[in-house]
Amino acid sequence: MPESISLKQARRLALAAQGFNRKATAGPIKARHVTQLIERLGVVQIDSVNALVRSHYLPLFSRLGNYPQDLLDQAAWSQGRQRALFEYWGHEASLLPMALYPLLRWRMRRAAQGEGIYQQMARFGREQQPVIARVLQSVREQGALGAGSLSTRQERAGPWWDWSAEKHALEWLFAAGEVTVAGRRGFERLYDLPERVLPASIMDHPEVAEAEAQRGLLLHAATALGVGTEKDLRDYFRQDPLPSRIALAELVEMGALQVVSVEGWRQPAFCLPQFTVPRKVAASALLSPFDSLIWERARTERLFDFRYRLEIYTPQHKRVYGYYVLPFLHNERIAARVDLRAERVAGRLAVHAVHEEQSGLDEEGVQALASQLRELANWLGLVEIQVNCQRESGRRLVGQL
Repeated sequence: MPESISLKQARRLALAAQGFNRKATAGPIKARHVTQLIERLGVVQIDSVNALVRSHYLPLFSRLGNYPQDLLDQAAWSQGRQRALFEYWGHEASLLPMALYPLLRWRMRRAAQGEGIYQQMARFGREQQPVIARVLQSVREQGALGAGSLSTRQERAGPWWDWSAEKHALEWLFAAGEVTVAGRRGFERLYDLPERVLPASIMDHPEVAEAEAQRGLLLHAATALGVGTEKDLRDYFRQDPLPSRIALAELVEMGALQVVSVEGWRQPAFCLPQFTVPRKVAASALLSPFDSLIWERARTERLFDFRYRLEIYTPQHKRVYGYYVLPFLHNERIAARVDLRAERVAGRLAVHAVHEEQSGLDEEGVQALASQLRELANWLGLVEIQVNCQRESGRRLVGQL
C-alpha cells in the first residue's frame, strides 16, 4: 500500500519544493540566488503581457522579494560566463537552467522531423527548406538576428499565424535546435547559432538517450513540485502521456520516486523517497498567472481548492475578476485575487479589485497583502499605490496602506 499523506501535508510539500519556505536572504540578492532558484524550479515560463511586468520576472519576486531584474536578464541573455539559462520550449516558451539542455535535445530532434510542434510549422519545415537554409546561412554569416531584419515583407505582420516566411524559418530552426536565442531587443528574440551562445561544455555533452532524458525531466518535475500525479509531473515540461507513464514506472522501480496517496486525490501521486514535510510554510506572495505553483489549473484546484482562469483574452463584459489578476498566497492557502496594473507614466501601482476567497482575509492577512503591494511597487519603481475598488476588502486594504 502506498504511504498516505494529508492534503495539508501535500500543500506544504508543494510550497517548500517551489521555494516558498526559504529564509530571507541576508544582505542584497545576488546572481547566485537567482540562478539557484531557477535551478530549483527547473523552468520559468515567458509571457509577453506587460500589464504589470513581464511574467517571467514575477516568480523570482514572489520567492526572493525585491531583487534587481537585471540579474535575470544577465543570467538569461548576457554573453559569456554570466549566462546560466537558455530559452526553449520547456513549459511553453521558457527560461531553463543550462544543465537541462542535453535533456531536451530529443525534443529538438523530434521538432526537426515535424513532431511535437504546430502543424503549420511542421508543414513549413517540409515545404520551405530553401527558405530555412537561406535564413540559417544569414545567421551563420551575420550573427544574432531578429526576424524583422530578415523579412522582405513590406506590410506589418499580424498575429503569429501571419508571420513572415523568415520568422517561420527562425522559429522552425529554434524548435529544431539549429539556432538559439542569443538575446532580446525589447521583447524581440535575436537568434544565433548555439555554438556561439551556449557553453562548450553543454554543446560537447554526450547525447542523452530519449528514455533517460524523459526520466530526468520527470524527476526534476517531481523535485520542483514536491508531490504530483502522473499528469502533474508530465505537464511540467509538457511531456507526452505514454513515454511519461513508462518513465515514471521505471523511476519507481529504480527507487528514485515513490508512490503516495494524497487525501482527496483520485489518482496516485509521486514524490521523492524519504520526503520531509515542513511543520508550516508561513509565506505571503503575489503569484504570476504563469507561476509554476499554479499553472496546472486542475492541480491548483486539488491542492488549494482554488479555481483560477486567466481572463486577459475574455471580453471585458464577461470578466469575473479582472484583466490581470494575481492570486495572493498567504499561510498555505490562496486567500484572495488582486487585479493589478502598473501605470508607469503616472508612477502608480493601481489596485483595480481585491476578491477574497470564501474564508476571507483576517487583519493579519490584509496587513500581509498591503506589505506585498508596497514591496511590489518599490520593486517596480512606482511611487504610489492607488486602490480603485470600493468593496469592503478594498477599504480594509486602504487602511493598511
